[in-house]
Amino acid sequence: MGPVTGLPELLRECAPQVLAAVVRRYGDFEACEDAVQEALIAAARQWPATGVPEQPRNWLITVAGRRRVELLRNETARRRREEAAGSEPAPPVRGDDELALLLLCCHPALSLPAQVTLTLRAVGGLTTAEIARALLLPEATVGQRISRAKQRIRDTGTRFDLPATGERLTAVRHVLYLIFNEGYTASSGDALNRVELTREAIRLTRQLHRRLPDDGEVAGLLALMLLTDARRPSRTGPDGTLVPLAEQDRGRWDAAAIAEGVAIITDALARAPIGPFQLQAAIAAIHDEAARAEDTDWPQVLALYGMLHALDPGPMVTLNRIVARAMVDGPEAGLAALDEIAADPVLARHHRTAAVRAHLLELTGDRAGAREFYRLAARLTLSRPEQRYLESKAAD
Repeated sequence: MGPVTGLPELLRECAPQVLAAVVRRYGDFEACEDAVQEALIAAARQWPATGVPEQPRNWLITVAGRRRVELLRNETARRRREEAAGSEPAPPVRGDDELALLLLCCHPALSLPAQVTLTLRAVGGLTTAEIARALLLPEATVGQRISRAKQRIRDTGTRFDLPATGERLTAVRHVLYLIFNEGYTASSGDALNRVELTREAIRLTRQLHRRLPDDGEVAGLLALMLLTDARRPSRTGPDGTLVPLAEQDRGRWDAAAIAEGVAIITDALARAPIGPFQLQAAIAAIHDEAARAEDTDWPQVLALYGMLHALDPGPMVTLNRIVARAMVDGPEAGLAALDEIAADPVLARHHRTAAVRAHLLELTGDRAGAREFYRLAARLTLSRPEQRYLESKAAD
């Protein structure tokens, strides 16, 4: 037995691996998660007094397995078989178990919010209360979402050892990207960042990259997260006010994260088929490697957004491409491009569209028009740091 140091972190790290091993052995995601939770509670109570076992994961797997067998023993028809299983040694933790668990949580039968919540709970090891705080949702809502997701998995009879097909991995990457984005620029509330979400997204994506080192899009996603999160220290002022990219103190950016992200995306682009996350990471690298905002290679950014638009078009890609065009060809060209997408139902009421128009009008010298659209953008966003920034721009 070893001393107890960092017990909460150790249990959180072990939880998804233990759950994956127990589900692989016994099936029934919901019952296995209950058994693992009881094992974690037992460890939290016992280990401070007895010390951490030499193999904490195996200890947790054994205790969770015994609890799962106790539940199965209530089913008379299975009693003998499960009693025998209870005496077997604990199954080993396999590297692909966590990948299988991630694929299970991103099952297509689940809604996107359910996939995000279940991933944070089962693979991230966050409690229901922690997820509720991170997503700014009532704890009861998160609890219901998790319960329904587990019920849905049980009803569909999904196997644990799901194949890591392209479609499945696309869903996993998308869920991890959503978790990161919600943490990096919170869609509502008083804080611009929710660091617990960005850290968890990076941790899970890093694990996925280790499991699938040849997947160029997983590498691109990890690089994108690292290159984007590297700017977090300078994204807000002392009072929590948003600081736009062009005005940030680049000396405060995380140089180590930038170096790692650049290395990952450089390697991926050299050996894997190009995908949307790789292109986004390449764009992020151009911004991060510019010593000053005016040193940004905007023609290259515009070219990459053109490739991204052809490969994976979307409203935000369209808007970012317009910004890049304005930086290359002038604000009037950007305003003309905004007029061309005025009928887009998503972009028409998005606060970023109004904010971009306001910025371009400001660059042309139309101060009254800029003030009008900064105010409109402030009304459209639910993020209070963004509201304060946009209102201050309108006041200026």
